[in-house]
Parts: sequence; structure tokens; C-alpha cells
Amino acid sequence: MQRILREQARKYAFDWRDEPLLRVKPGESFELETYDASTGYFKSEADKALPAKRPGFDKTPPLANPIAGPIYLDGAERGDMLVVTLDAITVDSYSWIAVGPRRGPLGESTRWPELSNEYTTKIFQHTPGPSGTTRDGTLHFNSKISWPITPFIGTIGVAPDREVTTSLDGQGEWGGNLDIRDVAVGNRIYLPIYHPGALFYLGDVHASQGDTEFTGTAAETKATVQVKLDLIKVKKIPWMRIEKPDALIAVNANKPLEVAVETATFHLMDWLITEYGFSPTDAYCLVSTCPDFRINVYQMCKIGKLAYVAGAEIPKRHLRR
Repeated sequence: MQRILREQARKYAFDWRDEPLLRVKPGESFELETYDASTGYFKSEADKALPAKRPGFDKTPPLANPIAGPIYLDGAERGDMLVVTLDAITVDSYSWIAVGPRRGPLGESTRWPELSNEYTTKIFQHTPGPSGTTRDGTLHFNSKISWPITPFIGTIGVAPDREVTTSLDGQGEWGGNLDIRDVAVGNRIYLPIYHPGALFYLGDVHASQGDTEFTGTAAETKATVQVKLDLIKVKKIPWMRIEKPDALIAVNANKPLEVAVETATFHLMDWLITEYGFSPTDAYCLVSTCPDFRINVYQMCKIGKLAYVAGAEIPKRHLRR
């Protein structure tokens, strides 16, 4: 099986000029070893998020949130659709979160000065599950609180059409730093393609995250990810899509949040109309009346130029006609 090693997984932009690190065929499985969002800086609670101490933070924008890639998919051309399947995510033995001055919505808090006056790093230990790995393991928030590891890919996408966009705050219909909890094992991710070979990138694995990633970081971790790429020829989609075994999700990133919600819903309606035979009227009325229609707010944190990420979701059982 082909593999990108962790030391190779240190790109900080979605750049169509990058030389591919791998060349794969449709349906071929391969592995990526990814860094955490700090490129390995946070190892203990003594490692604080002081910009002066963090490698790459002398750059503008900082060299943070590394990604692996690009991966060149044989046969992929502009105007095709990329299908990404995540077969396995095995996270490291720990994850971290870092808060402090000028980080996140409470980085200048006067109500709770400890959040804005000092830097705090928390390290979460991971223990293996029944498989003997962290794929089904447990994250220990502290000695009393724990939960199942629920890993997902925070940053995923292809090289954008014309621009070069950073992995830290780049977002668009092509993917980017979106922190979508549904970009997980068992789901299929659909992306538009703009360049020969698709030029696919992946990184920024989280061991777990709540809705919105409120502080600006979640349970950040290193990981090994097993992936395969497939191709649907001559198929254009307006934005990234996710297909779960039992649901469809259309995604959008925008500001203000209501624009992201509205646009994601428009994209879901388009999916229902073009591929599932709904009339525009039925699709419009379905998203307003179905009690199982959901808006997922995946990312809504104050970091750089990041927009807010919403997903409009409908269960597949309502698509039978």
C-alpha cells in the first residue's frame, strides 16, 4: 500500500503548483500519516500557545494546520467529481486543546480572566478499545470525564481553481479547513475537481469535537488515515457534499451564519431536484416541514478569515418516491 509519511505531510496551502506526493488509481487504498494542527509542538501541558515560541508563527499567515498531499488521481479532469472514502482513522495516544489570550471568543474575557490572562494547554490521553487500537478507543478529558474517540478529518479538499489558499483559513466549494464532524469513517465525501489529477489534500485530524469548535481548537491529534479515491466523470456540483449511509448533507461556509445555513439548504434542494426527482416545490416544502431535516453548525469560531460552516441534512428514508 502506498503511503505518505508524517514528515512529508507538512504542506500549508492548497496549491495547484505542488508536485504530487502520490499517484493513485481509482479505488486504490493508500495511507496518510498526518500531523496535528500544531505540527507536533504541543506535547505536554507545559507547551503553551505563545506565538513567539511556536515554529512558523513568524510568518503571515502562520505555518499551522499542515496537510498531506497533493495526491494525483489517474483519470481525473476538470469538471469531474471526486469521491473520497475514509476507510480507517487511527489517532495518536493523546490529543490537545489550547486556549488563552486573543484565542477564540473568550480570548479577551473580563468575566473569566483566567481565559484571557494566561495560556492553558490541556492534554487528553487516549486508551485503546476492543480492537486494541484507538479506532474504537476512549478519550479521557480528566479523571472523571471520558467519552468514545470519534475521529474525523478537519481539513480536506482539492487544489482550488486559480488561487493558492492556506490550510489554516482557506475554505471554499473545493473544501478546506471546515472541521466537519461528518467527514468520518463510513461516509463518502464529494468534491468538485478543477485540475488534472484532482490534487487532493488531507490533514488536521480531531479525536473529537463538539458543534462549532467553540474555542477554536478541538481535540487535536496526529493520526494515520486510510483513504481511497474514486471518480464520477463529467459531473459538476456547486459545493462539497457528504453522503452518510442513512442521510445526505450539503455543505456551505459563509458569513454571517444565516447565509451559510440558507446556501447549504439551497444546495440540498438542488441535490434532491437534480438527482432524486423532486420538484422545486416539493423540495422547498420538504425542508420546511420534515421533522428530521437538520442544520448542523460544524464550525463557528473566531480565527483569521474563517467563515462559518453549516450542513443541511435530510435522512434518505424521505427520498423514496
